[in-house]
Amino acid sequence: MLWNNRLYVGEMAEPHKKTIVKKIKNNKVQLGIYVLALPANEENVMDIYPAQVLLQEHFKKSNQLIIGIAKGKDEAFELMMQIITDSINETGSYRVKDLVEKYS
Repeated sequence: MLWNNRLYVGEMAEPHKKTIVKKIKNNKVQLGIYVLALPANEENVMDIYPAQVLLQEHFKKSNQLIIGIAKGKDEAFELMMQIITDSINETGSYRVKDLVEKYS
């Protein structure tokens, strides 16, 4: 699992950003926390996972790029819309991968 340099963080998650990221990296359970990632396939715009899913071996060894963290499912969807809007405004495309590559 990889982390984007330009990590999007939801408003409720912002005060706890460092703790959330540290706990995820140290394989600690994060109830109520969601991560947004570049999609595992080209047909999706992005993937949203509950943070505890990242404890699975598949994710520990994957090269999937985490682009955002949110507290709660509603905030995750709001953050997803913000990322897509930023992508359209900054790259002219809804493909979030284009936005990420622009700032890599």
